[in-house]
Amino acid sequence: MTEATQHPKLEELIAVLEKLRAPGGCAWDAEQTHESLVKYLVEETYELVDAIERGNRDEMIEELGDVLYQVVFHSDIAAHTPGEEFTLEDVAANMTAKMIGRHPHVFGDSAERDALNIQSGADVSGMWDELKKADKGDRTSVLDGIPQGMPALALADKVLGKAEKLGIIDASAPGALALSNEEELGGVLLAIVTSARLNGLDSERALRTVLRELQDEIRDVEKDGGVDAGIIGLGV
Repeated sequence: MTEATQHPKLEELIAVLEKLRAPGGCAWDAEQTHESLVKYLVEETYELVDAIERGNRDEMIEELGDVLYQVVFHSDIAAHTPGEEFTLEDVAANMTAKMIGRHPHVFGDSAERDALNIQSGADVSGMWDELKKADKGDRTSVLDGIPQGMPALALADKVLGKAEKLGIIDASAPGALALSNEEELGGVLLAIVTSARLNGLDSERALRTVLRELQDEIRDVEKDGGVDAGIIGLGV
């Protein structure tokens, strides 16, 4: 590994946050909790996504800074909360250990790297899933750990991906709609939402309802012994 690089501007940002939350600093910053900051973290994350999609360099710098500030903020709150008492250094150390552990094809010795024989991104993805499964030994389902608060479309993609990896949804089957690009897909999705509104229906809630049913089916298949129990139908 290369020698660690100094990050004076990051240290300066940490110092600014610490001063704001210290006695004599900003009352609003001092009053914040993990829970009160959640809405800002969500908002800043969406603003970053928007900046990335726009491809605007200056906006990306600004929005990445806002997301970074949230990480620093939560870490400072934890450092001063009895029972939590972890710091940004602890967060960074945990992430470093995770990344090294999840990339034995990069950080392992030469014999380990040769034995893994990682040749493609797909190989890495498969290995990552196996290593994650070993790390999260208390999980009983591939669905455990998926945040149910994700937007419905993102949640659907995540759940379907898990089902495909288990082999309980046929990833090679033709889709119900023949779509060639995202612009075409966007038009179809917009038409669906428009039709839902005209009929007094909630698109987000409708998709979440179907996803709950699909997740129940996936868990049932897992309980019954896995893929041999059958292929799940999407009812499309």
